[in-house]
Amino acid sequence: MKIEVWSDFVCPFCYIGKRRLEEALQQVGLDSQTEIEFKSFELDPISPKTSDKSMYEVLAKKYGSTIEAAKQMTAGVVEQAKTVGLDYNFDNMKPANTLDAHRLVKWASEQGKAKEANELLLHAYFIEAKEIGKHEVLLDLIASLGLSREEAEKVLNSDAYLAEVQADITRAGRIGVRGVPFFVLNDKYAISGAQPTETFASALNKVAEEEGLKRNLQMLNEDGSICTDDNCSI
Repeated sequence: MKIEVWSDFVCPFCYIGKRRLEEALQQVGLDSQTEIEFKSFELDPISPKTSDKSMYEVLAKKYGSTIEAAKQMTAGVVEQAKTVGLDYNFDNMKPANTLDAHRLVKWASEQGKAKEANELLLHAYFIEAKEIGKHEVLLDLIASLGLSREEAEKVLNSDAYLAEVQADITRAGRIGVRGVPFFVLNDKYAISGAQPTETFASALNKVAEEEGLKRNLQMLNEDGSICTDDNCSI
């Protein structure tokens, strides 16, 4: 099974949705038979690479509210993140431009590190509050995967993989993506937003039945911008 995932590294629901998809794949026993292809998406292309403002300040300005109101906006997202084992650090998070991060992940994908790079960047931003718009931060992260820091720096200091990132975004527009996360299963079914794990599981089961996939049942468990409706919009 092939699953394409459009997401952005500064979209809180993208990380939650990723976790729920992973949970569903384990529940239905399809995790070993699924290829996940990560697609680039920019929620805010004009965002500066770095900022001295806090996330709360940015949200307060955008929506004409107070800092306290901005904190309340994120409280529900923080609680949702906790349900999938993620402890979001909005207190120290800052806005970031993600174009270079997306370009670097395209390069990392060619080195066989797509899954690891995507997880690393999401964790770095939402859990560790690292400024992933900065080249030095990106280089430190990519080097921690055992990839060449020197080669990664060459990518960042050029326009390498820009066309690939833009191609993902263009295709997203063609298929009607207006917010992320957005999941396409086997080019047939689409799921928008960080839907409940049960929703992912139901869709996965449907595809598995249609394609005659043999599920690994021993894996069954026993036991953006401001985001609304469980997805991050442009």
